[in-house]
Parts: sequence; structure tokens; C-alpha cells
Amino acid sequence: MWRWVRQQLGFDPPHQSDTRTIYIANRFPQNGLYTPQKFIDNRIISSKLMIDTPTSPITSGLPLFFVITVTAIKQGYEDWLRHNSDNEVNGAPVYVVRSGGLVKTRSKNIRVGDIVRIAKDEIFPADLVLLSSDRPDGSCHVTTASLDGETNLKTHVAVPETAVLQTVANLDTLIAVIECQQPEADLYRFMGRMIITQQMEEIVRPLGPESLLLRGARLKNTKEIFGVAIYTGMETKMALNYKSKSQKRSAVEKSMNTFLIIYLIILISEAILSTILKYTWQAEGKWDEPWYNQKTEHQRNSSKILRFISDFLAFLVLYNFIIPISLYVTVEMQKFLGSFFIGWDLDLYHEESDQKAQVNTSDLNEELGQVEYVFTDKTGTLTENEMQFRECSINGIKYQEINGRLVPEGPTPDSSEGNLSYLSSLSHLNNLSHLTTSSFGTSPDYEIELVKEHDLFFKAVSLCHTVQISNVQTDGIGDGPWQSNLTSSHLEYYASSPDEKALVEAAARLGIVFIGSSEETMEVKTLGKLERYKLLHILEFDSNRRRMGVIVQAPSGEKILFAKGAESSILPRCIGGEIEKTRIHVDEFALKGLRTLCVAYRQFTPKEYEVIDRRLFEARTALQQREEKLAEVFQFIEKDLILLGATAVEDRLQDKVRETIEALRMAGIKVWVLTGDKHETAVSVSLSCGHFHRTMNILELTNQKSDSQCAEQLRQLARRITEDHVIQHGLVVDGTSLSLALREHEKLFMEVCRNCSAVLCCRMAPLQKAKVIRLIKISPEKPITLAVGDGANDVSMIQEAHVGIGIMGKEGRQAARNSDYAIARFKFLSKLLFVHGHFYYIRIATLVQYFFYKNVCFITPQFLYQFYCLFSQQTLYDSVYLTLYNICFTSLPILIYSLLEQHIDPHILQSKPTLYRDISKNCHLSIKTFLYWTLLGFSHAFIFFYGSYFLLGKDISLLGNGQMFGNWTFGTLVFTVMVITVNVKMALETHFWTWINHLVTWGSIIFYFVFSLFYGGILWPFLSSQNMYFVFIQLLSSGSAWFAIILMVVTCLFLDIVKKVFDRQLHPTSTEKAQLTEANSSVKCLDSVCCFSGETVCASVGRMLERVVGRCSPAHISRSWSASDPFYTNDRSILTLSTMDSSTC
Repeated sequence: MWRWVRQQLGFDPPHQSDTRTIYIANRFPQNGLYTPQKFIDNRIISSKLMIDTPTSPITSGLPLFFVITVTAIKQGYEDWLRHNSDNEVNGAPVYVVRSGGLVKTRSKNIRVGDIVRIAKDEIFPADLVLLSSDRPDGSCHVTTASLDGETNLKTHVAVPETAVLQTVANLDTLIAVIECQQPEADLYRFMGRMIITQQMEEIVRPLGPESLLLRGARLKNTKEIFGVAIYTGMETKMALNYKSKSQKRSAVEKSMNTFLIIYLIILISEAILSTILKYTWQAEGKWDEPWYNQKTEHQRNSSKILRFISDFLAFLVLYNFIIPISLYVTVEMQKFLGSFFIGWDLDLYHEESDQKAQVNTSDLNEELGQVEYVFTDKTGTLTENEMQFRECSINGIKYQEINGRLVPEGPTPDSSEGNLSYLSSLSHLNNLSHLTTSSFGTSPDYEIELVKEHDLFFKAVSLCHTVQISNVQTDGIGDGPWQSNLTSSHLEYYASSPDEKALVEAAARLGIVFIGSSEETMEVKTLGKLERYKLLHILEFDSNRRRMGVIVQAPSGEKILFAKGAESSILPRCIGGEIEKTRIHVDEFALKGLRTLCVAYRQFTPKEYEVIDRRLFEARTALQQREEKLAEVFQFIEKDLILLGATAVEDRLQDKVRETIEALRMAGIKVWVLTGDKHETAVSVSLSCGHFHRTMNILELTNQKSDSQCAEQLRQLARRITEDHVIQHGLVVDGTSLSLALREHEKLFMEVCRNCSAVLCCRMAPLQKAKVIRLIKISPEKPITLAVGDGANDVSMIQEAHVGIGIMGKEGRQAARNSDYAIARFKFLSKLLFVHGHFYYIRIATLVQYFFYKNVCFITPQFLYQFYCLFSQQTLYDSVYLTLYNICFTSLPILIYSLLEQHIDPHILQSKPTLYRDISKNCHLSIKTFLYWTLLGFSHAFIFFYGSYFLLGKDISLLGNGQMFGNWTFGTLVFTVMVITVNVKMALETHFWTWINHLVTWGSIIFYFVFSLFYGGILWPFLSSQNMYFVFIQLLSSGSAWFAIILMVVTCLFLDIVKKVFDRQLHPTSTEKAQLTEANSSVKCLDSVCCFSGETVCASVGRMLERVVGRCSPAHISRSWSASDPFYTNDRSILTLSTMDSSTC
């Protein structure tokens, strides 16, 4: 009983085992020890029921109901879409083997242990272990584009004992058990084993990722397969990789919470002060119990403490509107609706790949305008990730490929044949007349050896990979395994790594053509002759070893290991070959910005291979610590290598990378490049892309071996930065030195980094990238960071940064799926930050400040009114006005402003990155700005209340019948002035006017008048009391009231206008200067009064009024931009709702 209670509370989870056992076809043991899985079916549950409600005090039912309803509708709609998507997936038809036959059922009914049949082009409904396919070797091809974006075909294989079970009848006789790890989210990691019982004997076979078919992947090139379900429903790897709503919080949200606390303090202070003043006032008997309001006996005998608390709470309820309850729902709507503009922006659309920008979370829109550090990957982010084979080094001789011919270093294609010799392709090497002794100065024996070296080098390149052949060539091969009459021109290769594809294609162009592979063989054509190699083992690539290898049996019977990888992981393990020459060549390749790989081999004796085969089998069948055991065996195998040479492929820069990085630097953003490439390659690319420039002083922190050495080097760098009078410094750090620097010298390292304009970190592991970003985030300045990357190795830094940007590139979709925003090219980052980020920040900053301002205007007169009603908690406004003020009368203008406002032309924002500095450090939500808006609200509230009081409070001739205004008329007058002033104030803040702005701004004021006339002009039968009956009509019938309204509105706004004009005259910001330049150069009518400098106030007001009444609209604006303007000269932004030239917005 106690265990059950602990399990229900989550203290004692029922399943503590690291592994699980699956009985194929659900043939459970008879001893009753089987424990069912947590999720018994294959149902996917992505919907949720949650309503986020504000934490401010609840004082009015309808505003609260409005806030909850809007939030519930938004989240309910998203939940409904998820629910429909779930039903579509869960209800998909599948065929399951049960009772010796195929049974059609729904996907959600699949149970762990069921044998499922999947046909060609169908999607796997659960995580399956492959049992058999229609191919004799039990292999199949799948594409995982929906999981990781990789479009290449991946080969999966079944164990030999089940591969022959190709019919339902045969599968029904299978008796086997699978033991595997518990579910985990890693798509590429799986460990298990299958225990098959045949003729009373148990056969154990290892299971790895090559046997696992993931839910969401699609079957290709295979008629049908059978697989056993091991993970279903929410335990599948796809479900475990579902991305929940980002928990990142923007700086604006943090500021907003701080302001709410301040206003909560103001609310409590006003309530306490009112309560104290009430009891102070009532200390006199005539006010405590006047003759017209005698207390009851119960009131006289009640506790004074309880009465004080009760009055305090009553004042809290009376003043609670100073806390803007609807602010949260308005901000949420603004973020949700505003995020669509990013996806609609045609300038962020990439036509070649047909990809538009994606928004995975709208909570961080304004954070795009606050970025201070950009951390970027190199490969696929700054570069195209389209590899082209350029050069190679074979046995110490450097070659380059020119027009499909392999040329030694030095000669050019137009050189005479008398002086130079070309290695046009390996097929030509068969004719030794192409290699004269004058070319290399050696004997024919050397020439034969040279051919063998080239042959072995490109055979290693053609065999050591995981490349697949396209569907067109592999369909119908059937008996094969492969057709031997295919030529390289007919083959189309698919690879998860673009490097591998480039190398295999280069080898095919030069005469050694990879034809295809099956589970046990790999075929290549060498000089037109087909050779078949038996594939014995694949030593998979991993980021720790930084190399991969294959063990094959040559046609002659020799067992050979071919290995390739980074020079730092291959060269130290070599004992033969031209190691030093190759090292020099690799460094030269890297200086050109080329990506390098070293190629080596090792030949095994029969005894050596027997030991290797046994150790590999033991490691691959281990259930515990399999990865560690495999790594140990790989280290044992990959030693004593003979170096063959090195390859160099080019990954060219993306379009406008240099301009984008320069623009980021002009905007005051520091750019760090974090890459796994070697030092020379990374520095070369940094120079070519403008991250480093030639005049920059490059400092290096590399090859540090100890903490003391690293600390001394950091101190020397700090001194150099202080002593050198160079404007800009750049820093290069490698992974090992960074580990030492972060271990004990974080502060010193950060001091050096902060004084550098650009930092390059090379040889970085994925977790190191995240650690660097974390270090910057927690620094004393607490800057806003942005990380951008395109591969799975960038996910950790994307999730660590304040804002994560995924590039939808060629290394899969993991970065894009785990990012906050996804774009197709690095160059789009400039518009995303300088235009969208700038606009989003200005809009939401104004929204937050304006909400607090209008609520101060709203509730302060209520507080002042208590001084004239003996703090009796009498309301100044009618209850309907209290309810509708934030819902109807003042909500739409600020919402539309926060969606459409463009205080400056988007083209100017992008062509002048320095304007980005004007909004840095959250300046529009600083304490100074907050106090200005708050004091502005208090001053306007005082004018509303005391202006009404002194102008009309004691006038007895307001109405024609001599009747005086009552308290409801007085409150309505204050409320009318307030509604007009608050809406016109929003109009003054608006720079970009559309018909929607006009409709909601002036429509809100008109709606207030129309509503008040109907509300106060009719006796509504469903209202118990109607204090406002005929009040508004009487108010509007008074000329004095109209004069007072106009006078108070003008007085409130005039002071604000004067302040803005003088600020722009005396202390204009760069943005305001740009507005002025835009206005003077091409805009015939101005956006607002604040755009005018150098004119009289009257002229400015006149132009502002001209704009307000609609005589100036965006359609009248004509701007011209030269074709030489940087970035987007033909701007097709969807931001502008008005009709303009294509070059305008």
C-alpha cells in the first residue's frame, strides 16, 4: 500500500530498469512475470487543456471573463488543430499479424510486440525492429525527411534468422524475444538484442540503429516489410522529440512584470492611505455617524480590526483597475498575430528551395530587436554546404581536379604536353605512355607503383562511406545485388553528408565508380572492370572519434580496413606513408578555406581479423555500456594505419554573408563563429566572409596544454589588447584551450573576449558551443544572445541562447525544429533583426507603456474623488463604464498600432543598421521611460478631475432649467474627456496610418458616444438600477460641457506635444534624424508631429492635424531608392497594407 501511494505521488516510479523486454507477436511467458508497458496503445496525445490567467487581483467579472475567454479561444483553437491532427494519425489503417493472418486495424491499436506489415511509400506507425522484407537479404530503404529533413535513402537490415521469414505463415512460427533500452529521444541511438529460439537453441543477434524503423519515416524502394513494434504512442522517438512551448522569457516580459510589481505597490499604497484617511476623517463624530446615516447596533459592536481590513479590501477592489488585467491578453494577441508577418514577408522567402521563414514561438518577437551577441555555426550557415571536390594529396604529391582531370600541382590546362603531364583520369593511367620518366624523373617501376597508389587511394574513397544509390537505379536490381553495367553518368548518389557525396562523385569521374552496396557486398568499377568487395564491418562515424571506417574483404581474399577522418584523428594513428608532406598539404588546403579529410588503410592477418571480429560482436551485443565498449574496440582497430593521402573539398559562402556580418557589426552586435572545423580552415573562412578583416589584429589562444599555460597566455593577450592601439581585435580559440579557459579562468577569458570585435572558436564540440553562450549570458552585463545554426550539432547552442535561429539547410531539420525561428539563408538575418525585430520591439514597448498610462488615467480620478466623498468607496464611474473601458473604448487602437506601426520606412532600417543601436539595452522600457509615462498618466488624470471640478463643479447655470450637474454627470464628464484624450494620445504616437488605424482610433471615440446615448437614453428592463438614465444626453446638451471637454483635451496633449518637439530639436536620436531625412527628401506629408524639426510648432501641429484627418495617407507617399542601395532594392515586404510602389515598403 505504501509503495502504491509513493508511486502515485511520483516518489517511487514503478519502472526503474534501463531495459525492456518485448515478446514478438505478444507471446508472453507463462510464469506471470511480464510487466505491461506504461502506454498500452499507439495513441499520440499532443493536445492540452490549459488556460493562462493573469495573477492580478480579480475585481470585475466581465473583464476577467473577457480575458479568460480570449485566451481560451486562442489556445482552444490551437488545441483543436492538434486534436484533429492526432485523430488523423491515430486513425490511419494498418495491417497487423494476428492468429496466423493479416488483420486490418487502426494505428492507435498497435501494441508493443505486434508484428506490423508496411507497404511501399507508407509511413511507419510506430518504432519497429525490422524482421524481414521482400528482398532476400532482408534489407529496405527508408527516408527520414519528416524527422530530420535528410532526403537521402537510408538502408536498414534485418537479422539473418528473421530475414528469411517473408510470409505471414512463416512469421507466425517465430519465437523470439527482444531486449532493448527504455525509450529515449535520440533519433540515432538504439541498443538492443534479439534472442531467437530455433530447434531448442537460442541465437543472440545485436540490434542497433540500422535495425530500427522510426515512426514518421517512409518506406522506399521496397515492396513490403514486416516489423515488430517496440515503442508505441508517446514512447516513440518522434513523440519524445515533440517540442513543447519555449520556456524562454523576453526582456520585455521581465520589464512588464517589474512594472506590475510597482503598480501593485501603488495600488496597495493608495488603498492603505485611503483607509487611514477614512478613519482619520471619521474620528469626528459628525462624520463618523451623521444624522442621516445612523449605524446599526451590529455595526457599532463589530471589531475595528475587521472593519479596517474590510475597508482596505474594499478600496483594493475600487482601485484595482490600475493593474491592467487585459494587458496580458493584448500582449498575447499581439505576439500571436504579429508573428504571421514574418512568414508573410516575401523578402524572407527563398525561391530556390521554396522555403519561407517559420515562427516556432511568438513569445520572443521583440527579443529580435535586442540582440547584442550573435553566435553562428560555419558549415551550412555561413556556407552553402554544397561540396565540390577541388584538390587532393596522394603519397605526398598534391593534385587538383580541372575539367574532370587530375592535374599535379603547378601546370595549367593550356600548358604544352611536351613539358607537363596530366593525370586525366585513372582510366588513362592504364596506358603508361601518359606517364613519362621526364614527368616524374623515375623508372617505369615507380610509374606502376604510382598507379597502384592512386588506385588504392580512390578505392578507399569509393568504399569508405555510407552513400546510397537513387531509387531509379536500385529498383529492379532484384537478383543482383547490383547491375554491373551501369556507368557513373547513370548513377545518382544520396548521402547524409555532402562531403561523402562529393568524394564518391569525384572518384567516379576519375575512373573508380561506386556501383552500389548490399548488406554484405560493395561493388566498384575500376578502369571498367567490376570488383566485388565483401563488406565485413562498418565502424560508424561519431563526433568524439571524428573518423569512420569499413572493413572489407578484397576479391583477392585480403581483409583491409579503410579509414577517413579529420587529420587530427588520422595522422597520429599512422605509422607509414608520407605523413609530414600530407600534413603540410592539409594545412595549405585549410588556408584556402577547403574542408579536409585524411585517408588511410590497414591490412589484417587472419589471426588479427579473428580477434577483431570476436571483440566487435561482443561489444555490439552488449546491453550495458555498449557505446563505451564499441569505442574501445574501435580504438583497438584503428591503429597502425598506413596513410594514403588527403582530400580537399570546397564549401562556398552563401550569398551576401559578408554584407550581413558587416551590417551586424555596424548595428553594435558582436559576432562569434563557433565551428568544429580545424583552425586554418576556420580562419580562412572568417577572413573571406568578413568576420575577420585584414586590418584586424588577430589574437590566438590555441594548443594550450595546461591550466597554468592557458592562464599565462590569457594574461598576455589582455596586456596586448591594452597596449596595442589597434581599433579592433579578433580572437581565435580552439576547443582544448577553451576547455582549460572555462575551467578556472572564466573571468579572465571573458575580459579578453569582451574587448574583441570578433571571436572565432574552432574544433568545438556541441556542448562547448552551449557552454560559451551560457558564459556570455551570465556575465555581469547579461546581454541578449542569438544563436544560428543548421545542423543537429547546433541544437544545444540554439536552445541555450535567448533567441535560437535555425537555418533550413542540407544537414537535416533538427536545428529548424528546435529553434524559435527558422530561415532559409543567413542573409535573411539582417531583415529579421533590423526590420522585424526593430518594429516588434517599438510596438510592444509602446503597448506596455501605453497600457499602464491609460489605466493610471482611468483610476487616479477615482482615488481623488474619495477626498470629496469622505472615503465612502463611492464610485466615480458607472459600473458599465468600468467594465468596458479596457474592453471596448480603448483596446483596439493600441492593438492595431502594435500590429501595423512603422515609425520609419523598413528600407531605411535595413540600409542603416546603426539605427538598431537606438533600441538596444531595452531603452524604451527603462525606468526613466516608465516614470515618464506614469507621471504623464497622473498629470492627465489630475487635469481630467480638477479641470472638470473647477470648470463645472460650482456652476449652477449649466442646464437651461437651472438644474445642476449631479455626481454621475460629473463622473461621466471626467470619463468622456479621458476616453477622447487617451485615444488621441494613441493617434499622436502613430506614425504609419492606414485605413484600419483611422477606423479603430476615431471609431472607438464614436462608439463611446453612440453607446452612451443608447445606454443612457433607454430604460433597460433587465437592469435593476440605471443611474445613467438621461445623464449623457443632458451632458451633451450643455455648451459649457463641450467647451470644458475641448479645453481639457487640448491642455493634456499640448504639454506632451511641446515636450516631444523640444526633445527632437535638442536631443534627437539617430532614428529621429532618419525620419527627418526621409521627410525632407521624399515624403510630401509627415507621419506625425514628432517628425518635424526646423519648423514652428504651429506648422508642425498643422501638418499633424492634416495627417490625422486623413488628408495624408501612405498612398500619397512616393519614395525612390537607387539600385545601388544595399540588401533588398526590390523590397516586397507584406508589412505594408497600403498600395505603394514595390520599392517603397
